[in-house]
Amino acid sequence: MALKINSADGRTRSSIQIFIVVGLCCFFYILGAWQRSGFGKADNLAMAITKNAGDCNIMPSLDFETHHGGEVGADSDSKPKVIEPCHPRYTDYTPCQDQRRAMTFRRENMIYRERHCPREEEKLHCLIPAPKGYVTPFPWPKSRDYVPFANAPYKSLTVEKAIQNWVQYEGNVFRFPGGGTQFPQGADKYIDQLASVIPMANGTVRTALDTGCGVASWGAYLWSRNVIAMSFAPRDSHEAQVQFALERGVPAVIGVLGTVKLPYPSRAFDMAHCSRCLIPWGANGGIYMKEVDRVLRPGGYWVLSGPPIHWKTNYKAWQRPKEELQEEQRNIEKVAKLLCWEKKYEKGEIAIWQKRMNADSCPHRQDHAFCKSLDTDDVWYKKMEDCITRYPDVSSSNEVAGGELKTFPERLYAVPPRVSSGSIPGISAEVYQEDNKLWRKHVHAYKKINKLIGSGRYRNIMDVNAGLGGFAAALESPKLWVMNVVPTIAEKNTLGVIYERGLIGIYHDWCEAFSTYPRTYDLIHANGLFSLYNEKCNIEDILLEMDRILRPEGAVIIRDEVDVLAKLRKVVGGMRWDTKMVDHEDGPLVPEKILIAVKQYWVVDGNSTFTQ
Repeated sequence: MALKINSADGRTRSSIQIFIVVGLCCFFYILGAWQRSGFGKADNLAMAITKNAGDCNIMPSLDFETHHGGEVGADSDSKPKVIEPCHPRYTDYTPCQDQRRAMTFRRENMIYRERHCPREEEKLHCLIPAPKGYVTPFPWPKSRDYVPFANAPYKSLTVEKAIQNWVQYEGNVFRFPGGGTQFPQGADKYIDQLASVIPMANGTVRTALDTGCGVASWGAYLWSRNVIAMSFAPRDSHEAQVQFALERGVPAVIGVLGTVKLPYPSRAFDMAHCSRCLIPWGANGGIYMKEVDRVLRPGGYWVLSGPPIHWKTNYKAWQRPKEELQEEQRNIEKVAKLLCWEKKYEKGEIAIWQKRMNADSCPHRQDHAFCKSLDTDDVWYKKMEDCITRYPDVSSSNEVAGGELKTFPERLYAVPPRVSSGSIPGISAEVYQEDNKLWRKHVHAYKKINKLIGSGRYRNIMDVNAGLGGFAAALESPKLWVMNVVPTIAEKNTLGVIYERGLIGIYHDWCEAFSTYPRTYDLIHANGLFSLYNEKCNIEDILLEMDRILRPEGAVIIRDEVDVLAKLRKVVGGMRWDTKMVDHEDGPLVPEKILIAVKQYWVVDGNSTFTQ
């Protein structure tokens, strides 16, 4: 696929330009035909070429030739370093949640299940292979119910959770009936019960947090109600539960409530949920409930289903002493009262509390219980504190602390309260609106280059340097979701704005591995990331991490300065990526360029690897 497209005298040769444009268009169009079946193999490629070649459109507005001194072709004669595949045992390697490393840490308060990343000398410098037989996941919504066995070949949950309707193994696929430990009748009926109390239908509740999510059926079935859930669970004896969630096309990360604050901003979620998640909510002074309170929006809801709710009836079925369960519920109620949550519902094994709108609604809380830190979003590797996060100040008892949000989808483009209040230096309402306009323009250009964007082919998308969330907003569709990552070293902390828009995201430092399994994203977008991390850590490590989390035949879009992209291309040339350099949509004189890539399909074969 790689072609040198610079003419010797620096002028555009129109015939070459048209050839490249057509070729690139056809490349993505054919790739789409190749993958639409959900199996991404090459057996129908020739047929797709014959049938669809005539449908490719020439895009004369995009100039593929570069005109800058440090551009792409400068070092084309030097061969890139070939990065070899890792050993097949690393097929499902999660560097910062490695099982062997985890067992060297203390078990109290789930410390051993937290992030423990490898030291520099322990990092792998190889390509994580896909398992033998790996296929492209089914398109949404079929992926909600079916996952190819070869992609996550772990049957333990089909046995351990057989009577709870989590997952069933059928032939060469896993089937997810939509059940769970607390909703054996199905997630839809369970959500209906919650929706009788929580306003999901009108767009008031948009973002949700699922703690201890299992295979994320709750989040999967919320999707049809236009509610997007950020689900997390540890990598533990329930092998691959988060991997199953992402294979299904449901947002999820590996995570745990342990000793470190959750990697989300304060006032992020409209609803938080625990369905028999086994988190000791009332223990340690209620520190986990206090952390949920930090990330819950004023007026947000907390749902707890399963033990110890309604313990008087269920203690025998749970095979636990009633005195123990009684004490557990008493402690939860005590912490909820301290947080000034109002219980709105308790029936069967479900209880729902609502957080108050502002501090004026809860005058009995004592000052000594509040956290001293004023930066409630400073959370990366910060220890949880046994204290209550303060509400933002209000001018009247009827005002929503932190600002009232529009209902979704209006809130996607409404000026977020963090912007209108001036909470982020340098980001005014005008800057925010201009950023939205710019990203609509960028995404329009991306769709001309890669016609699969927005088609449903790319379900799980990651924006590794998300800014104000403009890329995700411009893409917003029921066919996809975007994990908006705000780097911990970013100049401005914008993740709170992203949540106020009704989008989801997470804090992360790209000098470390992301909290996910390999092959969990279809498309990765990187705007200015490598300029941001220049001389902060090894560029090769970041690219290898992108490769780890990208699915075979997944796509990458890197937008950065041309000199930066030239350096990147030296590395990706040895990474089994097919790449193209594209000019900025405003023309070849703009020094910012776009590097687009597609990861080749290759899998392990016994103790070796092969490319197909």
